[in-house]
This record gives sequence, C-alpha cells and structure tokens, in this order.
Amino acid sequence: MIPWLTPESPFPPLNTALAKPNGLLAAGGDLSPQRLIEAYRHGIFPWFNEGEPILWWSPDPRMVLFPTEIKISRSLGKTMKKNYYEIRVDSAFSEVMQACAEPRGAQAGTWIHAEVISAYTALHEMGMAHSVEIWIRGELMGGLYGVAQGKAFFGESMFSRVSDASKIAFVHLVKQLERWDFQMIDCQMKTAHLASLGGREIPRKEFSQKLKELVNYTGRVEKWCFDHEQIE
Repeated sequence: MIPWLTPESPFPPLNTALAKPNGLLAAGGDLSPQRLIEAYRHGIFPWFNEGEPILWWSPDPRMVLFPTEIKISRSLGKTMKKNYYEIRVDSAFSEVMQACAEPRGAQAGTWIHAEVISAYTALHEMGMAHSVEIWIRGELMGGLYGVAQGKAFFGESMFSRVSDASKIAFVHLVKQLERWDFQMIDCQMKTAHLASLGGREIPRKEFSQKLKELVNYTGRVEKWCFDHEQIE
C-alpha cells in the first residue's frame, strides 16, 4: 500500500517506494507550486493520467546525465553544424508542453494534460520551469521542458517534428548548463534516446545524496537566456 497525501501531508521516505511499479511512492495531494518544488527537491515527480489520482514517483535506479558526459554522435554533430535552426529559450513554454502532449505513433493518450500544463506553467511564471525550443523558418519544430533547482535540472519531456530536433535542443541545454556549473540533469527513467546522448542509471540512494547538495545552491530563478556558443 502507498500513503494517500492530504494538502498538508509531507512526502514519505523514498525507501518506502514500491519496487513494482518501480518507484511509486504516494498518491493524492495537489500540484501547487509549493508541492511541486518540495517534490523535486527530494527527487520525486508526478506522473498520472487525466481523471486519475495524482501519483508520485521516485524510481530506483534513476536515469541521469552529468553535463560533462554528453555524447554528440558524428551524424548529430554534422546536423547541428548546418545551422538551419534557431534556438530560443522560454519563449513558448506552454506551446512546448502542448507539443509534448501530442500523441506519438500508436500512443493514444498522454500524461501531459490540462492540469499538468497549468501547474508547470505556474512554475514557469515563477522562473523555475523552462523550455528550450527549436525554430525553423518561424515554426516551432522541437524542444523540451523541465524544472531547475539550484544546480540540478529535472527534464520532463521533449518532442520533435523534424529529425533530431529534440536532441539538438537537449545538447544546447546541456552545454549551457555546463557553463552555468549545473552538476546533474535528471532524466527520470531509462530510454535509448537519452542513453545515446550520455545518460546513465545510478542508484536512487546516490541520486538522492547528490540532489541534497545541488538543490541548496543559489539558482537562476528567472527567465533564461542562452549564450548561443557554437556546439563542437
């Protein structure tokens, strides 16, 4: 059994999360900015379908990427050097979330529904959630969004309408976070897409220990602007 959270309830210890399904920690509560900020500070994130109770997760192991370990394949590097796209940051946050919510292939539904979009847009307006966007000839063609606290960034979702657009956005994000001395990017669950870019799994205990330090640094609580240096 998992605990049911009231608006006043604290999150339970991470080691009480279920093994199956991996990382399910609690249900209930709300998606207020205060609740979300507290969740991310402890390595917890919401993931639930529309019309269902809010479910809170902390999987073990945890997929992360350390900025110095980013991998840029030869083909991706060639694509990026063509310079046919424009990088924008925090210019279309809600549109990025809407695009991430679009069905993919045989996938019929999405966990990024109106309640989730509203909650993260509130964080964005506070300067804590951010989008990285790929624009081509004035059209939004790819990007990602996530939450920043201290020197940690928590990736939530990404999308591509043209080949490699989400990878390009991710590489630009990682390079900028490295220049800002961010130490870790949370990727939540393992995917081949993120593994190809240098992501790897670490034990939840190690993730939690690193996070305790990183979230206590002074963060960039503001609208972001990237340096736009050439990616080698």
